[in-house]
Amino acid sequence: MTGKFDSADQAAEDSNYYDITLNMSRIWPDRKDGYWLYVEQAVTAAVARPYRQRIYQLTTTPEGKYLSKVFELNNPARFVNKNNEPAAFSTLTPDSLTERSGCVVTLLAQNGTYAGATGEKTCESNLRGAAYATSKVTLFPDRMESWDQGFDAAGNQVWGATTGGYIFIKRENYGL
Repeated sequence: MTGKFDSADQAAEDSNYYDITLNMSRIWPDRKDGYWLYVEQAVTAAVARPYRQRIYQLTTTPEGKYLSKVFELNNPARFVNKNNEPAAFSTLTPDSLTERSGCVVTLLAQNGTYAGATGEKTCESNLRGAAYATSKVTLFPDRMESWDQGFDAAGNQVWGATTGGYIFIKRENYGL
């Protein structure tokens, strides 16, 4: 999951999609409670102004499921474009993060990929009139497909792609 990804190919083929840069890098490699990732998304033309910054905690269950918990940062601006600077996160601790309760993505291994989603209506959202959000994710060796959508209380979609997820091609590997 770590690396630099973008949706430039998809955006060039379909004007319904934006060219988005997605950076995911490991932080806190000495922790024993899972893999921790710093995740940053921005319109490629404005990478200095990310619209989403999160911390993910990846763990496994005894049943073989992979869980990706989602956390928000306090004062995220200080971490913009720090994905290749692990020292920038040295003073940050898990207890200073805010978990997005109900937004965990549960993934299962399937024929060389990992695929999963959030719960149906478990991830609260107030972005652009939404009451809840859903995320569907499929991880491939060379790309990631991610479909985030927001819905109002009546179940009407109010944000996100309407015909399918974003296809993020891995352009650079940061290693795990």
